[in-house]
Amino acid sequence: MPRESWLTVLRPLSPRRAGVLWVASFLLPLFVWSAFSYVPFLWHPLVKVETPGDVAWFKEGQLIPREDFAREAEKVTAAGGRGPTGHRANPIFLPAPHEVGRALYTAFTTKPVLRGDAWLHESLWLSIQTIFWGFLISSAIGVPLGILGGSFAALARVTEPLVDFVRYMPAPAFGALMVAIFGIYQQPKIAIIFIGTFFQQVLVIANTVRKVDPCLIEAAQTLGAKKRNLVWNVIVPASLPDLYNDLRILLGWAWTYLIVAEVVGISSGITFFINQQAKYRNFDNVYATILIIGFIGLATDQVLAWLGRQLFAWRTLQPSALRLWWRKRFAAKPIPLATGGQQGGAS
Repeated sequence: MPRESWLTVLRPLSPRRAGVLWVASFLLPLFVWSAFSYVPFLWHPLVKVETPGDVAWFKEGQLIPREDFAREAEKVTAAGGRGPTGHRANPIFLPAPHEVGRALYTAFTTKPVLRGDAWLHESLWLSIQTIFWGFLISSAIGVPLGILGGSFAALARVTEPLVDFVRYMPAPAFGALMVAIFGIYQQPKIAIIFIGTFFQQVLVIANTVRKVDPCLIEAAQTLGAKKRNLVWNVIVPASLPDLYNDLRILLGWAWTYLIVAEVVGISSGITFFINQQAKYRNFDNVYATILIIGFIGLATDQVLAWLGRQLFAWRTLQPSALRLWWRKRFAAKPIPLATGGQQGGAS
């Protein structure tokens, strides 16, 4: 029997192959990064000075362009002096993986340089709160409006042209206006997250609602369902799994607006931490912080994906682990039958 191809059109991979490719998607970029960091002949455009020799302006640990290093070494050697020594290196803005890995710990334990600056964990918590409130407010308004617009063509014609018009306006352009309205603290940042996700959300949700099978609507109307029942008891349940996935994707969209949102008003959150570390040339902390954001986003998405599989297990025809656990833990115990003597007495 021929082996199954890895590239089969519109067919899912086996769990084992899917897991291997999932891990490979992270290992391949790490391999390329490691190659550029540890293999000198791939790039390494600089030389890190080990001993300056008789070159007056060289200092130990200094990064020098290779051409300048070679020229100065040749000049000093020709004059009979001690030539400098060094090894090839990358610019300071490209730390090696082990340096960034170490910074994943030290960034949390390193005290802020200036008094009043926030620690990394404090900056992360502030950014998470900004994302949470901005996306929550956006969803609280955008999801109902999208459902109604997708259900009723008249409402769509009233709302979607304006929404479609505003969604092309870059959210950061509203920064000065949001500061004038809400002040310089967290409120304008939350407003930027709201603007960046709300208008896209309305259109995405409405488009998902329109994909509901018309046969379900017709069957409900045949049974006498009214408009309210059609929306609440037919359209919403039928589109709920897809709406859930839409919100997962749009949550990632909210994270992409975080950096521009946090420079509105006073700088705060993870953006302020990244800018401060870049100013002090601690680029290992910069990379570590960016990776932490990615880890938080990936972990959140994976948890939401797992929860979606439990809530909507019928979509994949697989039993829900959450539901099986609930039944096993809380299902009512069967009532024991009466004994023979009790049955005889009752008769």
